[in-house]
Amino acid sequence: MMTSPRFRLAAAVLAFAAAAACGSSDPDLEGRRVIATPRPSSTVDTTVSPPAASAETTLSTPAGSRAPARTDPPPPPPGSLARAATKLTRVAVLDQPLAMALRKGDGALYIVEKGGRIRSMRNGRVSDTAVLDISSQVSSGGEQGLLGAAFHPDGSRLYVNFTNTLGDTIVREYSFSEGRAVNASARTVLEVDQPYPNHNGGNLVFGPDGLLYIGLGDGGSGGDPQNRAQNLNTLLGKMLRIDPRPSGTNAYRVPSDNPFVGREGARPEIWSYGWRNPWRYSFDRSTGDMWVGDVGQNAWEEVDFEDAANDGGDNYGWDRLEGSHRHEGSPPARHTGPIYEYANGSGNCAVTGGYVYRGSRNANLRGAYLFADFCAGRLRAFVESGGKATEHRFLGPQVGSLASFGQDQAGELYVLSLEGGVHRIDPA
Repeated sequence: MMTSPRFRLAAAVLAFAAAAACGSSDPDLEGRRVIATPRPSSTVDTTVSPPAASAETTLSTPAGSRAPARTDPPPPPPGSLARAATKLTRVAVLDQPLAMALRKGDGALYIVEKGGRIRSMRNGRVSDTAVLDISSQVSSGGEQGLLGAAFHPDGSRLYVNFTNTLGDTIVREYSFSEGRAVNASARTVLEVDQPYPNHNGGNLVFGPDGLLYIGLGDGGSGGDPQNRAQNLNTLLGKMLRIDPRPSGTNAYRVPSDNPFVGREGARPEIWSYGWRNPWRYSFDRSTGDMWVGDVGQNAWEEVDFEDAANDGGDNYGWDRLEGSHRHEGSPPARHTGPIYEYANGSGNCAVTGGYVYRGSRNANLRGAYLFADFCAGRLRAFVESGGKATEHRFLGPQVGSLASFGQDQAGELYVLSLEGGVHRIDPA
């Protein structure tokens, strides 16, 4: 039976909303208490399928502190969050927009559609022709789809993160020319087996160090049944840090200063671990600090903060901990707790990580971290001070199915809804 476009969109949004908060039993797609069954082809020990050109720990990529070199004047002083008044201005409507990317020297906003397309928006107009269309190669159920994109810092290449028709995670590289991804240049950087259809992560971000950070969930189902997030011998439940450019027969380089390089029984690509589903994360463009929204199981949602001077290797606790609360077994001997957490329920279901505001339109938001919850859809903010969250408040605007945030060239922030709207955050 044929279904209307409106019904199909509603079904997709509800499926993604089920990704929002895992239930007390093994849930599907982040959870409405439905047991998730692994794909028959997957086994507990086969969690990673690297491409033929796998990484080597001996390759060295210049790195160091992720804090950006200061050549511009320092940012303006922080605003007064308590006095901030905001509204949402709709700037575009697309098909399930899910992520936004910027390209050096290019004034366009590149917006990812969950179904497999990327479209550009210039001067308020969305292109009729897709910059990239891989919709026939993407699985689109629940948390699956084209989930993230990032341009190389020099603007010459586009990287995308998607689940293929088998449900596995693919990070792929394209050359970028004349406003389009060059299909013939497609190259697989990383492929990771996904034993369940949820907790795929999906974000891609180049850090201030010029390296690519890839967030991967714990492999899915509920409660991390195979304890992958605490296992350093798998990429699932981790934040990876790589140079995605090939070297010889290797598909990517592993930076020599990654924290687990040379450690037996640990994958050298790992930057940090103990993640459940680091759905959206970002770097503060002024300080280089890293911010991560890690989606909780069924009780707590968390925001994590990593100072730019951090040299990696942190354990964020899952699945021993959900936020700062015991979940299964004893807490790790050494772990990093969230800077902020909030209870699930009462309309909340899954944290959507955002950005520290560094724009100019909303002076009172300067220096505040903005984020939201996918189901509640209310904009929230707090200020980091001494590694602690202070001045938390709700900003007022609310949008359904708030799946992601975006940042433009001027530091202005946007919210993206799976219901189709792309909204800029403006002063009220």
